[in-house]
Amino acid sequence: MRIDESIKALLKLDDGVLMRGAFYILLSAAVVFLLIDVRDITAMNAELPSYDPMHGDQPVLPPALTDGVPNAPPVQPASSKETLRQPIRFELTSGGVLLAEGSIDPGAADRFAKEIEARGEYVKTVSLNSPGGSVDDALAMSELIREKKLDTKVVSKALCASSCPIVFAGGVGRMAEKDAVIGVHQVFNGGKDRPTAEQAMASAQATTARVARHLDTMGIGAGLWINALETPPDRLYYLTPKEMADFKLTTEPVATAKKKG
Repeated sequence: MRIDESIKALLKLDDGVLMRGAFYILLSAAVVFLLIDVRDITAMNAELPSYDPMHGDQPVLPPALTDGVPNAPPVQPASSKETLRQPIRFELTSGGVLLAEGSIDPGAADRFAKEIEARGEYVKTVSLNSPGGSVDDALAMSELIREKKLDTKVVSKALCASSCPIVFAGGVGRMAEKDAVIGVHQVFNGGKDRPTAEQAMASAQATTARVARHLDTMGIGAGLWINALETPPDRLYYLTPKEMADFKLTTEPVATAKKKG
């Protein structure tokens, strides 16, 4: 009798009430699974080595992303590890080329802005040789390069990895010479602070959105950032010349394009 009465009571309920009840049950289940996922992500991140080019005990050039044993990068950079680990410095060379060499440390964007303010009328191209570093500074440098309508390039056996391709993307004309080493990977927290799993997830998502929006604004194809998101921070996805062209990371120099037109 009690079972029949319960069934009759359920049948009398409004469809909207049933739908809301089902929704709340599904929502509760989703929250439970999310908490489990956050716990698992926290455990995995605790075991995952991070990559920070400023740290002397970590490789300046992480191995390539592979399914098996990590492979070496396609080309070894010409610059020494000690040179690449130093905070980025700027040197104006012949032909209006500003060499930007070293790690993108916090504050690099401010120093770059001062350099452009002091020598901007002479600078035509920013030549990059950097293992990356601060994403915030890389974004600011890239935006200033585009604002000033400068070109960017990575010469043969120079390195542009991690957040450096964000800077590279700012160039109006973007050239990578043969054997230039350009690689991308996920963003990560390189600081000493260790946020909670929820804070780390929120920060990573916000930074990822900022970078994706910036690359889209710069005219770079989405495939570049997808490869970065799929690559752990202790690995690099090394871009081939064809991929750079397909993702529109490289272009013909502006001067060449004008001559053809």
